[in-house]
Amino acid sequence: MSVIQALHRMVWGPWTLVLFLGTGIWFTVCSGGFQIRCWKCWLGATVGQFRNRKADEKMVSPVDAFRRKRYAEQTAGGRMTQIQSACTALAATVGTGNIVGVATALTVGGPGAVFWMWVSAAVGMMTAYAETCLGLKYRRQTKEGHWLCGPMLYMELGLRSRTLGVFYAGLAVLASMGMGAMVQANSICAALKDMAAVPAMAVALVLTALVAMILIGGTDRIARVTERLMPPAAGIYLTVSLLVILSCWSSVPCVLWDILSDAFAPESAGGGLVGFLMSRSIRYGLSRGVFSNEAGLGTLAILHGSAEETTPEQQGMWAMFEVFFDTIVLCTLTAFVILCVERQMGIPAGIDGAQLAAWCFAGRLGRPGEILVSAALIVFAFATIIAWYYTGWQAAWYVTQHLLISCQQLVWYYRLLYLGAVYFGCICRLDPVWLLADFCNGLMACPNLLALWLLSPKVDWVNDAARSTTKKSEIDGPARMQ
Repeated sequence: MSVIQALHRMVWGPWTLVLFLGTGIWFTVCSGGFQIRCWKCWLGATVGQFRNRKADEKMVSPVDAFRRKRYAEQTAGGRMTQIQSACTALAATVGTGNIVGVATALTVGGPGAVFWMWVSAAVGMMTAYAETCLGLKYRRQTKEGHWLCGPMLYMELGLRSRTLGVFYAGLAVLASMGMGAMVQANSICAALKDMAAVPAMAVALVLTALVAMILIGGTDRIARVTERLMPPAAGIYLTVSLLVILSCWSSVPCVLWDILSDAFAPESAGGGLVGFLMSRSIRYGLSRGVFSNEAGLGTLAILHGSAEETTPEQQGMWAMFEVFFDTIVLCTLTAFVILCVERQMGIPAGIDGAQLAAWCFAGRLGRPGEILVSAALIVFAFATIIAWYYTGWQAAWYVTQHLLISCQQLVWYYRLLYLGAVYFGCICRLDPVWLLADFCNGLMACPNLLALWLLSPKVDWVNDAARSTTKKSEIDGPARMQ
């Protein structure tokens, strides 16, 4: 355990934090502060589409709507609509990090960790835009007709470094097993145990069976499930969180002051810039922010790769919205719930993570509040499991293209390994897995951020693309993998 902790501190040291912040700041400057200056533009191009789609659906007869749905299901071929890919990416980012990760960050790093989560999200929005834009510019179709997309592609085709692409893909496969399967499954098991005393073995068997049913359906079923799960689950969590915060409204100004004052408190050994960057609030705020929204890891580029009838710029704005909603909205609500309840009622010693969040909701809303937040955590974690499978599957597929392994065999081998990770995640003690997940995140980020810096001239910024929504990738046509 001490070795893992030492590796975690090494990977998430000052240099990693500077690299994340520096990359986000660089792309913020390159875009002219687009995420702040043109917030109406990217919000309208993302969540505004839900409103437009609902308006269009009202004008279509039920028979035509059914025919469209059947046609889309029959011709999907492993591809997704813009909204489906966005919901899948949101499912991967919205998970235990929004509840368990925030509670842990507050417990270890103090209220100031919230401020550094905001910083990681504010600059990470443009990092997410850049990696998603590059992902779609360099995506390819396999011989089987599936889109292959992500950092491994823009490392190979943009940087001409196949070795770096294979290295990144291997790390992504490992991260999918740990952060995507085991951590999320363990959180579901803990939530059900606290809420209804369900045995871990029963949770492991049922959860593994449910995940298997969805994975067998392939990309199309993953997209449909995430599209139906995420909007209502996020809406319920937003509503319940706001009810708790409104019940503690008098504490909100004090909580804001605690966050801002603690964010710049002098901590850690050594003093100066290094000591400041190693302070608990910054280290845990940034690492948990990245754990939650994944900006800079490159996974958003993979998850948006199957989107059809879109441009790199439009899909990049979806990635921006996901980072904003995941961290600025959901993580902030969780943090304010915990900090407000702590000021009003105090928090018993010895509770952390999901148990801490559930206790805070129950403290203000009673048993219904605890049930609702536990249910939201379960849905978020379940959606993350199936979305991260897609990420790991894409990475594994890329590796096999260069190791001459049968891709059809890979699908079954990887699926079995992933289901095994889900099962053991429910029944194992996972403190080391949390640290390993952060460790893999840091390792994945290094080659991805390096590639983003080197390929930054290839990023098409929305400032120019907004004048032409039909702008296409500079790499013409869906070239097939050889």
